[in-house]
Amino acid sequence: MATIKTIYLGELRTENEHLQSGNKVITDAPTDNQGKGEFFSPTDLLATSLGSCIMTIMGIKARDNNIDIEGTEVEVTKIMASNPRRVAEVMVEFKFPNKGYSDEEKKLVESVAGISPVPLSLHPDLKQTILFKW
Repeated sequence: MATIKTIYLGELRTENEHLQSGNKVITDAPTDNQGKGEFFSPTDLLATSLGSCIMTIMGIKARDNNIDIEGTEVEVTKIMASNPRRVAEVMVEFKFPNKGYSDEEKKLVESVAGISPVPLSLHPDLKQTILFKW
C-alpha cells in the first residue's frame, strides 16, 4: 500500500498527501531552478527530513533516559552543488535549552545522531555535518 500520493499542480508545484493521516505538503521548485519558491522545495524537504529524523531519534533516547530536551531547536542549512545539480551538504545544528545537562546526558543524546533511518539512507557522497550547541 502506498504511503504518499503526489499530484502535479502545474507551474513546478506538487501536492503531496500522507495517506494515513490525510495531511498535505505543497512543494515548489526553488527560485534558482525556475520555481516560485513559495513552499518547501523537494530538496528542502530532504534536508528537513535529516534534521527531523535525528531530532526524533534523539528524543527517543532522551525520553528513555529521563532527559528533558523539550524546546531543542534545529537549524538546517542545505548546500547545493551543480554538475549534476544535487544536495552536496546538509548542516544540522542542534541548540539545546539551558537545562544543566551533565556530560553523560549530552553523550547519550549525541550518540544516536548518525544512526537514525534518514542519515543511514542518504548517499555517502552527501556530506552530513551535525553540530551540537549545549
